[in-house]
Amino acid sequence: MVFNASDPSGAGGLTADISTITSVGGHPVAVVTGAYVRDTAEVRDHFSFDDEAVTEQARAALEDLPVQVIKVGFVGGPENISAIAELAADYAELPIVSYMPNLSWWQDGLIDQYLDAFRELMLPQTTVLVGNHSTLWRWLLPDWESERSPGPRDIAAAAAEMGVPYTLVTGIPLPEQFVENVLASPESVLCSGRFELFDATFTGAGDTLSTALASLLACGCDLAEACSEALSYLDRCLDAGFRPGMGHVVPDRMFWAEPEDGDDSADDNKEDQPSLEGFGLHSHDTKH
Repeated sequence: MVFNASDPSGAGGLTADISTITSVGGHPVAVVTGAYVRDTAEVRDHFSFDDEAVTEQARAALEDLPVQVIKVGFVGGPENISAIAELAADYAELPIVSYMPNLSWWQDGLIDQYLDAFRELMLPQTTVLVGNHSTLWRWLLPDWESERSPGPRDIAAAAAEMGVPYTLVTGIPLPEQFVENVLASPESVLCSGRFELFDATFTGAGDTLSTALASLLACGCDLAEACSEALSYLDRCLDAGFRPGMGHVVPDRMFWAEPEDGDDSADDNKEDQPSLEGFGLHSHDTKH
């Protein structure tokens, strides 16, 4: 089950969650918490759903479907955070993957209210917190004074003070255009992946990774295995990324559906396929 805002551009949000869950092999149980006003370049605004609407959507699905994991993305405001936290308490046996995106597009006062509510209500029930290194640093360690940047275990220790046992820190800068993504607890590193930076700006990578992790946990993987597979999946999605509009590159979450180079299998039965002539379909370059 994913709680997230609808993204009409298809770059992130609930759209990214649904396509990622489907690609990984799960069944998406998608609860709409609001809607972005955005394109593939930037978020311009957000409209939040009423907390009662969020609760009723989720309870109807939870009473019918055998939900295995809950993923919480951007849910719009403290009221919805409170509603989801109350639901999670009623289903305490379900692991929760919480993703904290970059909220710099939003108003400062609203950001502070959202982060405070998430820290107090959602983190104590979170199993794995996922977020970019700089985002989690500013949020969880605002008074960090050391000359060195906080490491993943430092951030995991700060999250653990709020009740989070594991934190997946992404985008840790390394020399020579590399970044590291690390799943850590305050005591140890459970999983890590070192990746070369792509020469592109992506939108939707964080939702893709956090949802892939949640989906793999729901499919029965243990945490370290799910993290390793999710990082590998994201790397493939970014490698196959495409620019559907005039903004940033979007991860191709269905990269495996593309035929391999030189694969003629799609033409093997071409004579048996019905013709589309006369239907007025125009050619285009958009994937899938």
